[in-house]
Amino acid sequence: MKEGIKEILFSEEEISIRTKELAKIIDEDYKGKDLLLVGVLKGSVVFISELLKRLHNPCEIDFMAISTYGKESKSSGVVKILKDLDRSIEGKEVLIVEDIVDSGITLKYLMSYLSSKGASSVEIVTLLNKSARRAVNVNVKYIGFEAPDGFLVGYGLDYAEKYRNLPFIGILKEEIYS
Repeated sequence: MKEGIKEILFSEEEISIRTKELAKIIDEDYKGKDLLLVGVLKGSVVFISELLKRLHNPCEIDFMAISTYGKESKSSGVVKILKDLDRSIEGKEVLIVEDIVDSGITLKYLMSYLSSKGASSVEIVTLLNKSARRAVNVNVKYIGFEAPDGFLVGYGLDYAEKYRNLPFIGILKEEIYS
């Protein structure tokens, strides 16, 4: 599978160090609050697992599945909720956990949707922020790394459901997806 990788951007060690730093900041910001982490499936699974292990304050987790890509390499721009939350979020501090923020379309929709469900606050933590591709303004409170404009895979990020299990984040060779 590594043969499809053009370049490794962030190593497993770099990701681990940055995740610990993010967890420390989140612990400080949410101390004594009723925090719910909402992982966006499937990409966030690896990151939310690592983040959760490093948080010291009590928190709950839930998951949503949202699609704008399908099996394409570019977003369709149409947001579909494939799996909603399993519980009420009324009065909770919600922290959306994402693998990557790209166009921002999905997260802008998701923030509005979760706010309408009665959350006290809705913020975002992402492992990767690809601000060069932002199509709508969305405030990302916690950012692991700024990412270049390339097709990124590994550590939960995929292309056509492959490459998620790589322990690092790399740029996929163009001939794989074009």
